[in-house]
Amino acid sequence: MRKALRWLGRAAFGLLVVVITAYTLFPFYWAVVSSLKQGSALFEVEAWPRNPAWQNYALVFTEQPFGRNLFNSVIVASTVVIISLFLAVTAAFALGRIRFFGRTPLMLMILAVSMFPQIAVLSGMFELVRWLGLYNTLPALTLSYLLFTLPFTVWVLTTFMRELPKELEEAAVMDGASPWVICMHVFLPLLKPALVTTGLLAFIAAWNEFLFALTFTLSQEARTVPVAIALMSGASQYELPWGLIMAASVIVTVPLIVLVLIFQRRIVSGLTAGAVKG
Repeated sequence: MRKALRWLGRAAFGLLVVVITAYTLFPFYWAVVSSLKQGSALFEVEAWPRNPAWQNYALVFTEQPFGRNLFNSVIVASTVVIISLFLAVTAAFALGRIRFFGRTPLMLMILAVSMFPQIAVLSGMFELVRWLGLYNTLPALTLSYLLFTLPFTVWVLTTFMRELPKELEEAAVMDGASPWVICMHVFLPLLKPALVTTGLLAFIAAWNEFLFALTFTLSQEARTVPVAIALMSGASQYELPWGLIMAASVIVTVPLIVLVLIFQRRIVSGLTAGAVKG
């Protein structure tokens, strides 16, 4: 009886894993299927198109300045990650290892800022971007994206920094190391799992951001891929090129999957080491 219950438990767990996996992967699978259809075939329900329209992937780059949009997204997301991690590491060292007046209220303020909805700061950021003369440029997007990537990277890295052994810091101080040397040469190597985890989360957030990119850019040359995909148009105002839109969606999703597969070990290490503790 006990053996039968154990077998049923394992079977139920396996069925649950299959259902969750199918539920998670089906949208991407259907996007791939839709990206290989054209015309009336888009309205036919079939597991795989009989005549795959592979040319949709070529048309995305020939009929739209999608290569430029993709390049813009790579530049903006990479710049945001580099700046966020550099500022977050130094801030986390101060907040996690140095006692000073107002540290706790400052941490609570950082946590509160990370929860602000984008729409609440949109008008203020728009005025700031125009005042700085950055409207319709990539630096405008980099500056605005730091609003939501910097708070959570600081919060996560501070939590991780507090868990590092105090003996390491004391030994470095005994050897005459300055705070900068302790931060960059003693603690930074130990922060690699947390840096990969938070950096990847910041990259995904910047890569998928839509509202700021739509508001602060005007021309195709400055747009990133989420806005470029949303504004794709067909031959007439009544036509939506769903095949091209799905092909573009698949193209922008692949880099994120590749990054996760490359850094999966460090991501798991960062998560299990407490890098995302609240």
